[in-house]
Amino acid sequence: MTLSATPCDLSTLVNHQIRLAARPVGMPTAANWSHTTEAVAEPAEGGVVLKTLALSLDPAMRGWMNDAKSYIPPVGINEVMRAGGVGQVIASKNERYAVGDYVSAGFGVQEYITLAKDDMKRNGLVKIDLSVGTLTQWLNVLGMPGMTGYFGLMDVGMPQAGETVVVSGAAGAVGQTVGQMAKIKGCRVVGIAGGAAKCEWVVKELGFDACIDYKAGPSSVRDGLKAHCPQGVDIYFDNVGGEILDHVLARINRKARIIICGAISQYNNTTAVQGPKNYLSLLVNRARMEGIVVFDYADRYHLAVAEMAAYLKDGRMKSKEDVVQGLDTFPDTLLKLFNGENFGKLVLQVAAN
Repeated sequence: MTLSATPCDLSTLVNHQIRLAARPVGMPTAANWSHTTEAVAEPAEGGVVLKTLALSLDPAMRGWMNDAKSYIPPVGINEVMRAGGVGQVIASKNERYAVGDYVSAGFGVQEYITLAKDDMKRNGLVKIDLSVGTLTQWLNVLGMPGMTGYFGLMDVGMPQAGETVVVSGAAGAVGQTVGQMAKIKGCRVVGIAGGAAKCEWVVKELGFDACIDYKAGPSSVRDGLKAHCPQGVDIYFDNVGGEILDHVLARINRKARIIICGAISQYNNTTAVQGPKNYLSLLVNRARMEGIVVFDYADRYHLAVAEMAAYLKDGRMKSKEDVVQGLDTFPDTLLKLFNGENFGKLVLQVAAN
């Protein structure tokens, strides 16, 4: 993806946006979104205008749509839907950012964003180096999913060589990073994913020791954990919650660490969220369950990026993205996350190559 490094005439641009029209009950539908347009604003002194090239679509977006207290305020009704992305500076009145610079930021689901100087830090605006990774890799292993996987595993999980690590959502954005990092650190890694193709890829391409297909039958996860984790589970990185969490809790070792990253199986429930039934296993095994919110580690992102960029370069890590074209496809593309249709990190390409 390339853009001219010459400042453009902003008055000729129209910003297409997707806004939250109503809070969903269960799975989001077309009625939850509105499609709007507006002019692209000139930047104030110290500000910039960015063109969106690609957006990161993540399970957490479903939680941001709810009017509920969380680690981040919900998206307001009629606000542009929140989304991280990568893009390029097309106008600048800030000496730190030149026209043509590639950046990562909280773009929102829209084609352009004008940021004031005071909003840059809040939006997470940083330059990205395409010699280190591709644009889509900056939304995956080198982006928020990668940071989540890295710090969740390393800081909360504290892996030790020889331990057994189980990762749910193993073929997704966070799961692929977690599993590969755990292997690099000398652990035995068992993934859980949906479908034979994903499980085969996780083992053959990412190097997991085994992968359990949760779609293979009602007892597949329980039986798979028994077969592939005969010595128990030392670390569980949970991206799905629900019954799979309970199955893993039944097999944890003493002093096990369970990292709660997400619960995608519960996000579209119209009834109460299902909590862990086997939580007393934490007591019996003197184990620990702890949540991970990636924003807590923002001041250390650069360290994780440097380490994992080196692994990408030397081939010890891979980064798979599932790229869908077109801003207008956002409402349907988002649903791929909850139907298990995406294969790798789900990315929405907004601008043409």
